[in-house]
Amino acid sequence: MTSPFDDLDADLRSAFARYERALMANDLAELDAAFADGPRPIRSDPATALVGHAAIAEFRAGRAGAPTRSLVRVYVRRLGPDASAILAETRRTDGSQGVQTQVWERDSGGRWTITVAHVSGGAEPTDGSTVSPDSSIWRVAPAEAPLVRGGRGPLRDARVAVKDLFAVAGYAIGAGNPTWLAAAPVESRHAAAVSALLTAGADITGIATTDELAFSLAGANIHYGVTPNPVAAHRVSGGSSSGPAAAVAAGFADIGLGTDTAGSIRVPASYCGLYGLRTTHGVVARTGLVGLAPSFDAVGLLTRDATLLARAGGALLPNQEVHPVTRVVVAPELVDLLDPAARESFWAAVQALTLRDAAAGNVLPPPETIALDYPDGAGLDTVLMAFRTVQAAEAWRAHGTFVSAQPTALAPDVAARFHVGREIDAATETEARGLLDDMSTRLRRILPPGVVLALPAASSAAPRRDASSAEVEAVRQQTLRLTCLASLAGLPALSMPHLRAGNLPVGLCLLAGPGQDSTLLTFAIPPFDRQDHT
Repeated sequence: MTSPFDDLDADLRSAFARYERALMANDLAELDAAFADGPRPIRSDPATALVGHAAIAEFRAGRAGAPTRSLVRVYVRRLGPDASAILAETRRTDGSQGVQTQVWERDSGGRWTITVAHVSGGAEPTDGSTVSPDSSIWRVAPAEAPLVRGGRGPLRDARVAVKDLFAVAGYAIGAGNPTWLAAAPVESRHAAAVSALLTAGADITGIATTDELAFSLAGANIHYGVTPNPVAAHRVSGGSSSGPAAAVAAGFADIGLGTDTAGSIRVPASYCGLYGLRTTHGVVARTGLVGLAPSFDAVGLLTRDATLLARAGGALLPNQEVHPVTRVVVAPELVDLLDPAARESFWAAVQALTLRDAAAGNVLPPPETIALDYPDGAGLDTVLMAFRTVQAAEAWRAHGTFVSAQPTALAPDVAARFHVGREIDAATETEARGLLDDMSTRLRRILPPGVVLALPAASSAAPRRDASSAEVEAVRQQTLRLTCLASLAGLPALSMPHLRAGNLPVGLCLLAGPGQDSTLLTFAIPPFDRQDHT
């Protein structure tokens, strides 16, 4: 199979990595060697243009060095047998973005050097100032003082939006449904995950909305409205951790505490341009949590930057051995599920993953394409059907009594999903579980320590708020084909805001083996901002 990686000559890849390393270290000798000799090279930025090797070298010698940054996406275009253009999107440690474009040419001695370079700043992250903190984001809105103030730990003063499934002492759990809320008791103790964040110093700033009983991926609640997407007007935010995602994306909170059963962290992270972590199933206690399907429910986190995500993860996760990532694998059939508008962006972002530590002297091998290994006679659609069978059966066992007793309490589409579970018999569920167990074993086998699988976090950018129910359901089913894999195998999954479909964000997702949450978090942190966060 031909991929965009084929366009990056091995010697050019090495030269580009040396240049990135020299740039971050301000190694003037190596930087001078990267540019062609004589009057040919041109280097420009928004302020000025420099012509000739001598002028560029003088400029570099007179400045303190380039701001630290990490590569987000790398695009390569061959201009001929001995010339290529490289465009790299970068993210600085303060969250700002930029773009660098270079033309590299190979000289008669076989050495690749830069003949044209341009550096430009990018848009600052959206601050969400146009979004108001209304009831479609909050069930219990922030006030002047936090709902609960945290201790004096590493997350001190970080503001947490808690999904309305977790117990917060002094408040009832609403679970996205007013009928449920009306009968819910006031909680006397915090959920385990809430307590862990408080102990680490974070403040609970508000209780954020969720899709009804967490059985949706849309971010639309018939009772509380469509949760706004602060970075993509007229688009949905994604569910079911819609409230925490919107609160974080809008700047009303720093950390979103949510759950992920079938993608409910990864999808809103993708739609809202956030970092999102689904933790290994069972590694974070679910005490004090209203669940949906116990075999798949996992605690998750949302933030605007990777470093804070790692710090928050450190508060929730047990001590884990961190295995340096040595190999990135890609299953092309999963990439094919992605909207064509974002596919080139996917390949560019995965390319950047292998080069993002270039400045630190760590360049991974080019990503390896693999074929997923399915149980005999099965394929991805069969696996998804088995996952939905078990999820629906467990959801009915968890909440069927409520659904039966309150037949008009839920939106029709949500109620219909529960009713599917009511009709599943024991033999059908047992057969589906057997297939999922087999698929889980096969997935875990391809993800030993140090190996990550890269795939889209969602099948497209966020659907429009005015999309038809049929369109929303089609997107949901396509996305579930991607998200069900981590869920059925209990794997940690990290969504990063590294893809684009036009001007809209889409998440790049990484899966690792069970218990490798901290490995994913370490890999996500910008190379020059790494400390012992986990």
